[in-house]
Amino acid sequence: MSSHTAQVDDIRLVAMSSALNCAGMFVEFSLTEWRLPMLRDTASTAARELVQNVLDHADGENPGFVNVRLRLQGDCLLIEVEDDQLAHSHDDAPTIDGRRTGAVPVQGRGKLVWCEVPLPPGMSATQVRLPHRGERRNLPPEASDPPSEQPQTVDPALADRVLVGLRNREW
Repeated sequence: MSSHTAQVDDIRLVAMSSALNCAGMFVEFSLTEWRLPMLRDTASTAARELVQNVLDHADGENPGFVNVRLRLQGDCLLIEVEDDQLAHSHDDAPTIDGRRTGAVPVQGRGKLVWCEVPLPPGMSATQVRLPHRGERRNLPPEASDPPSEQPQTVDPALADRVLVGLRNREW
């Protein structure tokens, strides 16, 4: 398996019960964006179980934070959950439906637990179609045409009206 990460997405949550649903929605949204709907249920369940493991050992008075990270790497989706708890009576990674899991202490404070979810057969992380992030996500059809050779200019009359309007406004 290649260790090259093709895509990563993460979210930071307060280690409270609401983190379970937020983590699940985050995973489902990210996998929809990455066009991997076939992994949504499996990955969402795995992320919830990793977050639940943190919550089971969290201090209710001082809950701390939990980071949920998704990585497309090699031939799998890697789900990572990192906490910032000092005490680690839960040093082992939870077992998740026969999937490969692990736990690594984070230098200074906390622990990172992870779970691998295989990509569909024949697919690698570099083959996943990722969303295009531009200035605007939903361009109207005419705006997606190639730009014309003529430079865009501002109508001088419009600029004058804006400036006059700004001068007359009381701040």
